[in-house]
Amino acid sequence: MRETITVGASGLALTREATAEISSTLRQLLADVFSLYVKTKNFHWHMTGRHFRDYHLLLDEQAAQIFEMTDEIAERARKIGGYTLRSIGDIARHQRLKDHDDGSVSPREMLLVLRDDNSQLVAFLRVTHELCAGLNDVATTSLIESWIDQTERRAWFLRDIASES
Repeated sequence: MRETITVGASGLALTREATAEISSTLRQLLADVFSLYVKTKNFHWHMTGRHFRDYHLLLDEQAAQIFEMTDEIAERARKIGGYTLRSIGDIARHQRLKDHDDGSVSPREMLLVLRDDNSQLVAFLRVTHELCAGLNDVATTSLIESWIDQTERRAWFLRDIASES
């Protein structure tokens, strides 16, 4: 007997196990996205130098895009019947991207750190996509494809800008 909890976009039911696995993975992804958001805002607030205005605006734009992902990830986990993050401590327990508390970072270093984090997030997104595709969660895989494209774009901009610095 197959026990189900929700029905995915494909019309095929997700098992309780699939729902638990997907929502657990989305919780970890959400923690990484929050971590990247805070780091991006940190560097936005502490940007200096001759390209201050351009970098400041770029990072503000990127932070807004990253923050938008947080609600989509959390709501997707809830739509399938799972749970999501509940606190700052919960974020810290689940994040894979490292915090960056060093106050003496050059603008170029900031861009390189964010480039690397966005690239790492792409890898996390691809693994999550593969998991969701394997569990036939078409709606989540569709969302992730858009997030991969956005994140690759951020990494590309940061890579090219940092190469000129």
